[in-house]
Amino acid sequence: LAEFEQNWGGKYPHIGPSWRNNWTRLTVFFDYPPEIRKIIYTTNAIESLNASLQKVLKPKKAFPNDEAILKVLYLTLHRIAEKWTMPVHDWKAALNQLLIVFGEDRVKV
Repeated sequence: LAEFEQNWGGKYPHIGPSWRNNWTRLTVFFDYPPEIRKIIYTTNAIESLNASLQKVLKPKKAFPNDEAILKVLYLTLHRIAEKWTMPVHDWKAALNQLLIVFGEDRVKV
């Protein structure tokens, strides 16, 4: 963190203090076994979803009403769900770790 602040603190002055104030929440990720961490940082599901939603919303600057936006988002999510067939690499190992960490009652198999 000190090295980041030294190299990038001038350009991004708010990141260092934010990370210091929230360090315990940010580092929770490292409490998980490597199999779970790999799934979290290689999946990028949220980034992919956000990019897909922005792709359909950006070209259209205005919508007639909120319902129109919701319809576009619903149809986009439906299309994304149909295409989302890529299996997660090493899913079995990650699933086993999820079961160990969270228990069968919290992990739907």
